Amino acid sequence: MDLHDKLHHIALSYLRNDEDAKDALQDTWLKLRNKTTVESKDEARNKLIAVLRNVCIDRLRKTKEMPIDAIRRSRIPSSEETEFDFAEHLKEGLTQLQQSIFNLVTHDGMEYKDIASQLSMSIEAVRMNMSRARKRILENYKRMNQ
Repeated sequence: MDLHDKLHHIALSYLRNDEDAKDALQDTWLKLRNKTTVESKDEARNKLIAVLRNVCIDRLRKTKEMPIDAIRRSRIPSSEETEFDFAEHLKEGLTQLQQSIFNLVTHDGMEYKDIASQLSMSIEAVRMNMSRARKRILENYKRMNQ
């Protein structure tokens, strides 16, 4: 339960809507509730963050509405196409620093002040880079869904 706020923040960074973020968080808890065993707090935190990220990405993919006729006409993707890494393509155009900060915030759940200390930066510089990374990811997402 001590991770709830951090996980909610992660979901909000992907979905931009409080209700959707709460739904994604609930889906994450349900998916992991009976299916996994964990041996440490760190393992539990990492599993929660990874599953939450995947739930959020799935929700983003589903938001692209498609007429039923288009679904019927769509072809089955080849095995090469199914290996398409959606998350990596969302991060295209990010600098190495922005990718590092984004990963530390979203995947590792670190606070801005801790990242700033680790990277020898100001907290404001970390926030600015995270903001630019989110903006680029949103632009990439919109471009991919056109």
